Amino acid sequence: MDERLIKDLCELVSISSESGEEREFIEFLAKKIEQELGGKCTLDNYGNLICKIPGKNSSSSEALMLAAHADTVKPGKGVKPVVKEGVIYSSGDTVLGADCKAGIAEILESVRSAAKHPPLEIVITREEEIGFVGAKNLDYSLITAKRGVLVDMDALDAIVIGGPSHMLIDIEITGKAAHAGMEPEKGISAIRAASLAIATLKDGRIDHETTANFGIIQGGVIRNGVPERCSLKAEVRSLNHDKCIALSNTYKEVFEVVARSMGAKAEVNLNLAYKATRIPEDAPMVQVAKEALQSIGIEPKVMVITGGLESAIYNEKGIETIPIGNGVKSEHSTSENVSVEDMKKVVRVLQQILQRFS
Repeated sequence: MDERLIKDLCELVSISSESGEEREFIEFLAKKIEQELGGKCTLDNYGNLICKIPGKNSSSSEALMLAAHADTVKPGKGVKPVVKEGVIYSSGDTVLGADCKAGIAEILESVRSAAKHPPLEIVITREEEIGFVGAKNLDYSLITAKRGVLVDMDALDAIVIGGPSHMLIDIEITGKAAHAGMEPEKGISAIRAASLAIATLKDGRIDHETTANFGIIQGGVIRNGVPERCSLKAEVRSLNHDKCIALSNTYKEVFEVVARSMGAKAEVNLNLAYKATRIPEDAPMVQVAKEALQSIGIEPKVMVITGGLESAIYNEKGIETIPIGNGVKSEHSTSENVSVEDMKKVVRVLQQILQRFS
């Protein structure tokens, strides 16, 4: 198993697939699944991959979904995997792409080596890293599974049963340009308006279930000009959907009022990326995942998080989906790595789940 996992992961990460540029990787993966697992693969209209694999030594007719995503964050082109003492790294100038290609390799190995499994639907989405775009645009008419496993968490002992509502907030402030040295009083600084609004609002940890953040601010084009425009990208997350909506509306109102008070204008767009979901702790998928982890000596931790996972989309669409860890460490950085031993543990967990549903 060790050599196959290393070979698969190194092969997968060597094919670049930054968000929006996954086509080559998905086409390669489709051929691999068809040739090695006997799957029938389809691309939906958005380019997501859905592969259906017949059951093996199974009396079940109900399909189980195994899900991951194809895209990686930047810098993810020209990845050169390096294996050192049982751990796989990148060469250091790119991410490794094990988020989420380790999950894909683990899915492949678990299916390949399982003594039995139910009918399977392997779903590999595009553009997860930029807001679950692939999962949102997935053609769900191609999927029959009502239960699923998402292999896209880092911690091996975590079973996530709930996630937040996530609001994306895009702000564009328009003031008035003027020469900063000769006639600054004729200008209206869009940057100053943005700064005053930010100073008025709370961000960071709002309460035990709510966070907010200003991630990007861009304004001005020259040092000696009163900046006419300033754009910001912010977000609000909360495990309580009503709190998410209320705080997001407060952000919108504050920017509009502050800008108007200075003679500027703020255009604020709110886009709900996904809505808070929660699976009961006694749900069948949660119990199966707990038993699978316990069977290999890992004590599971059932939790809710304010981070985002595609399982929120799948659960909203009626597919009871639990995320499990894939063992990746330092994801989204050039130090990203994953150990073969952790990958083997994930394979064993997946095999236990496959057997349970056979």
